[in-house]
Amino acid sequence: MTNTEWPDELASSLECPKVDGRYQIQRVTPRTADVGGIPVNRILPRRQRRTIGAWCFLDHAGPSHFPEDAPGFRVGPHPHIGLQTFTWMIEGEVLHRDSLGSEQVIRPGQVNLMTAGHGIAHTEEATGPEAVLHAAQLWIALPEAHKNTAPRFDHYPTLPQWQEAGIDATLLVGEYAGQKAPTLSYSPLVAVEYRTHPAADLTLTLDPEFEYGVVALEGGLTVEGEVFAANELAYIGGGRNSVSVSLSTGTRLLVMGGEPLEEEIMIWWNFVGHSREEIAEAQAQWESGSDRFGPVPGYDGDPLQAPPLPWRR
Repeated sequence: MTNTEWPDELASSLECPKVDGRYQIQRVTPRTADVGGIPVNRILPRRQRRTIGAWCFLDHAGPSHFPEDAPGFRVGPHPHIGLQTFTWMIEGEVLHRDSLGSEQVIRPGQVNLMTAGHGIAHTEEATGPEAVLHAAQLWIALPEAHKNTAPRFDHYPTLPQWQEAGIDATLLVGEYAGQKAPTLSYSPLVAVEYRTHPAADLTLTLDPEFEYGVVALEGGLTVEGEVFAANELAYIGGGRNSVSVSLSTGTRLLVMGGEPLEEEIMIWWNFVGHSREEIAEAQAQWESGSDRFGPVPGYDGDPLQAPPLPWRR
């Protein structure tokens, strides 16, 4: 997944505003984009909200069904620095390859986590017997102290699962409800998926040191009386111990949170940096074929071309 929005300012407020002593929930509306031949809802970053903790990007891809004669989802070699790509698979299968030589199919209920660090290149292709793709891909900004860590790839086929108020829950990263996920993290983070069958009410327990956002990938939800459609993010902010939500029938709710970023980050194309110079250097090295990223073994196709930088070098 790629990003070409250049922010005018970085929204980073921990707390939502209060009116008559009551927190106001911020509504973050998505935009649609095409990535690798499929439509996606880009939920983060948006002008209303750039980050939630270290979470700095969220694309909800699909569900998309491919005709037999269509090429399906395919993203050619492209670079990353300064982040982790976090893929949560809902339907279908995607083959990940990267310049480390990793080759891994991700299936529903699994997480692929690629730590770009100093630099990595990878590809993504739909595969498997079903011509369908439905996934959430997120980026996690690496703290400045870890931005140049060695790149690596991790696959998590099994994650903690439980039931809460009759709702199926899966912990994707961090600690929650007495569970701990094995997922590698360089920042205090949490992500949980809830899946309803009949409609249900749920009280989410929150860490007041974290800021949070919730989004229905399918179905719909109500947060403290305010209705949110699928793909509309409800930014809850921080300083809370709990929040009450109501989920409609067949809702797939993603809860994401983390300690607010104390460092300003910049996001351009596939790069997360702490300065324009870092991003410009990485883009120049990708364009020159530098060994910093390297080729992706096993992929047959051309690498992606970087768009022009939105500022002068």
